[in-house]
Amino acid sequence: MTDTNLSTDARAQPTQALHSAPMLRWFTASAALTVPQATAPVAFSLVALSILGDARLGAAMVLAMTLAQVAGAIPITRMGRGKPIASFLRMLVLLRSAALAGIVLGLYAGVPFAALVTLAALAGLVNGATYGYLRALLNTLTSASRMPRALGIAATLNEVTFVLGPVLASGLGAVSPALAVAAMAVLGGLPVLVISGDASMPAAPETHTTGRLVTPEILLWLTCAAAGGATIAAIEIGAVALALQFGFDPTMAILFTVPLCVASVLGGIWISIRNRASSPRAVVVQLALFSLGIGMTALSGALVPTILGAVLAGLMLAPLGTHYALVLDALAPPHRRAELFALLRTANAGGVIVTSALLTLLPLNMALAAVAACMLVTTGVVALRTVRRGAA
Repeated sequence: MTDTNLSTDARAQPTQALHSAPMLRWFTASAALTVPQATAPVAFSLVALSILGDARLGAAMVLAMTLAQVAGAIPITRMGRGKPIASFLRMLVLLRSAALAGIVLGLYAGVPFAALVTLAALAGLVNGATYGYLRALLNTLTSASRMPRALGIAATLNEVTFVLGPVLASGLGAVSPALAVAAMAVLGGLPVLVISGDASMPAAPETHTTGRLVTPEILLWLTCAAAGGATIAAIEIGAVALALQFGFDPTMAILFTVPLCVASVLGGIWISIRNRASSPRAVVVQLALFSLGIGMTALSGALVPTILGAVLAGLMLAPLGTHYALVLDALAPPHRRAELFALLRTANAGGVIVTSALLTLLPLNMALAAVAACMLVTTGVVALRTVRRGAA
């Protein structure tokens, strides 16, 4: 199959309406796929508490999962060359669920904590690739004209998962930490049951997947995704410290995380209703508002502006994430979409890792200010590019 034939096939296949059964299955798979990431911080903290008596050590399992995702995204995605997208995706999801099931068995068997950390890393190893192949599968299901709405719906469902995931993990973890991890394995494995196999499109032969993938244009948007991931992580991870800074109990971190999540859901709904890609100037404005949001959170020193900053950042999350996905979709060679989408998820995870390191090494306000500065620089680069292209 040549590159031309592959591109033609990809354009010819997407005929499903967003309310069709294959699309509804895809939306379900998309929401379920992120359950392990959404529930891991709480579930793994409860695991560490039950074994070692210190919930903070659950961060070691989360870090192992995230680092493994970054390391495995591209190599594992490339292993799927020449295989049907849906079939390879099912296999990856099954491997992740098996690793999580191993944690459950390890808890009952009393294995060392280091073994559980290793299993968490194995579960995270496929996260980037699963996202890449699921996103590539969407191109075989719906048309370009429906893509913004589809991505908006997916973004909204993703935020709902991240809102409900910790609640589910807390409730089940109160009964048993193993039960919370088991829920991660079962719910995170739902894509195996709902992915439409007849809609899969074979990947291109290996001889057509060589060559440079990350061009300067692609690198720019991957950097934006990383900066955005760092920004959201700064608010979510720093929420407890922010609550303490304003004189509240640690549980009042919800003052910042809940408005952020609600705003991000509203942003996804807006994209779904609008169903249009943002113009280059609109993207610059969205990035500027995103920068303003994290800037207010970092520098305001007052409760209400800090919360408003979190809301502003949350509102911009889905529009910008949708734009990155649409731009990379257009820039990626059709036969390497899965690889590029895995890179997109990896860039986001990289931003989370950087933010975690900053919050660990620096005082809260300095760490937030550093993230805000990175977001501002990224916005400036995109604005300069937009001005230059407009003048050309």
